[in-house]
Amino acid sequence: MSPSESPCLNLSVDRLVAAGADHFAIWVVKAPYPGGYVHHDCIWLETLTQTWLGWQQMFSLSQPPKPPVVADYSNQTTSYSSRLMQQLGIELWQWLFDGPIQRSLEHSQGIATGQEQFLRLRLEIRDPDLIVLPWEIMQPQAGTQAISLNHQKLLFSRTTSDVDPLPPRRTDHALNILLILGENLPTGRKTASRLDLEKEGRTLTKLLEHSGQIGSAGGSGTFVPCLVDTLIQPTPSELIARLESGSYNIMFYAGHGEPAPDGGLLFLGPGVTMNGTELAQVLTRCRVTLAVFNACWGAQPVHQGQTSIPRSSLAEVLIHHGVPAVLAMRDAIADQEALSFIQTFARSLAERMPIDRAVAVARQQLLTLYKFNQPAWTLPVLYLHPEFDGQLIQPLDGITELPNTSTWIGQVRPSAFLRRVGATNKIWRIYGGLMWVGRNQRNDLVIPEPWVSQKHAKIFCREERIENKAKATYFLNDESRFGTLILGATGWQKVHHQEVPLQSGMQLKFGSSQGQSWEFVIDT
Repeated sequence: MSPSESPCLNLSVDRLVAAGADHFAIWVVKAPYPGGYVHHDCIWLETLTQTWLGWQQMFSLSQPPKPPVVADYSNQTTSYSSRLMQQLGIELWQWLFDGPIQRSLEHSQGIATGQEQFLRLRLEIRDPDLIVLPWEIMQPQAGTQAISLNHQKLLFSRTTSDVDPLPPRRTDHALNILLILGENLPTGRKTASRLDLEKEGRTLTKLLEHSGQIGSAGGSGTFVPCLVDTLIQPTPSELIARLESGSYNIMFYAGHGEPAPDGGLLFLGPGVTMNGTELAQVLTRCRVTLAVFNACWGAQPVHQGQTSIPRSSLAEVLIHHGVPAVLAMRDAIADQEALSFIQTFARSLAERMPIDRAVAVARQQLLTLYKFNQPAWTLPVLYLHPEFDGQLIQPLDGITELPNTSTWIGQVRPSAFLRRVGATNKIWRIYGGLMWVGRNQRNDLVIPEPWVSQKHAKIFCREERIENKAKATYFLNDESRFGTLILGATGWQKVHHQEVPLQSGMQLKFGSSQGQSWEFVIDT
C-alpha cells in the first residue's frame, strides 16, 4: 500500500467570534469522497469545561494542585483518575464528532476498510485556547480505544493549514539523527553538568542506534540503519553548521524549552537560546523531515495575559515554515517515560513505519508501562504538514503492507503481476496485494506516456464473500484524467473513476488506445 494514497480526513475547528464566545465551527477540509466536505456549528459545553478543570487538577505536571471542582473520590484515586481520563475522552469525541462530522468519519472509515488501507485523521485546532486540550485521548465510548492509540485502522495527528510548501524530499535509506543535548532545567532539578550530559548522550545514542535490532508488533521485520551524531550544548552557529554539513532526516532535541513568541525558546546552553522561527529556517533549508523535542511545552501556544496567541507553539511554527513532521510534548515528561517512548518510536521508524503509525505504537508502549490512568501516554503530540504523507523511509518496493487482519487469517493472498504484451520475460509483481500505476516516479509501475496521469490507477486485492465463502479478488480502481481501457468480449471498454474486478489474462491500456498493452496475470 502506498501510504501517501491512504484515505485522509482533515477536520478544522475555529471559534465563531460573531456568534458568541462559546460558538464554534467544525468542518471537513479534506475527505476521501465528494460528499464528505461537511460543516457543523456547535456550542462549547459547560460540562466539558468542568471535566477539563478536573483533568488539570489531577494530571497537570507543571501546575500546583487546585481545589476540587468535581466529585470527591479521594479514597479511590486510581479509580477516579481512570474515570476522569475516560470521561474527558468521551466528551471530547462527542463534541467533535457530531451530526454530519460523525457521518463523514464513518463513511471515510468504510472507504478505507474497503480498500484495506489506513484512514488518516488530521485535526487542525485554529482556536489557540483549545490547543491545550488532550485531543489524543478522544474515544467514542467506554471500553473503546483512544483515537491516538489506534495504529491498525486509523492514524491520528494534528496539523495546520497555514503552511509554506514542503521543500523537495530526498530519498533516505537510514535514520540519520542529529541528537542535541541542551540545558537541562526541569522543575526541582539542578542544571546537568557536561559529564552528565555526555553520559546521557551515550545512553541515548546506544538506545537509538540499536533501535532496529528488535522488531516491534506489526512491523515489517526489515530494518534500516540508525546513525547518530551528538551535539552537547552547542551555540546556534555550531548547530547550524552541523545541520548544514550532514544529511540528517531527524533532529532530536533534549533539554529545556518554554513557550514564547516566534515558536518558543530552546535553551541550548547557559544563557544561549534559539527560537522556533530561527530553527525552522535551517531545518527546512537542510531538508530535515522530522523534528523531535523532549522539552516542556513544545506543543503549547504562548499566552499573553489571559489570551493565547494563535499558531505560536514550537510545533505549529515549524510546520508553518515547511518542516514535514514535528513531535513535541504537551507537558513535562519524566526521563524514564521519554526513554521508553523514544526507544519504541525509533524502532518502529527503523521498520519503515510511517511516522504517525510509529507514534501510535510508541504511545501504546507508554500505556502498557505506565497505565491508562497516568498521563504519560497522552503527552506526545504529533503535527504533520498537510502535504506530507508521513513516510520517513520509503517502504520496500514502494509498498507498505498493512498488518495482518482477520481478512487473511488462514489464507494466502493470491500472487499477481502485470507484464507488457509482447514482452513476457519482464513482469511487475503486485506486492502486498496492491500496486499503484502512473507517470510519477513514486508509483510501483511507472508508465512514461503523456496520456497516463501522475497517479493513474491502483490494483488491489480484496476479500469477497460468494455463496457464504470467502474469495480473494483483484480490482482496478481508475483515478485518472483519461480513464483506463479494458479488453473484453466486445472490444476495448473504458473505465473512468470506477472500480472493476479483474480476471487473470485481462489486457489493460492506461489513458489511451495508443498506449502500451498490459496483461494482468494471477499466478497459478
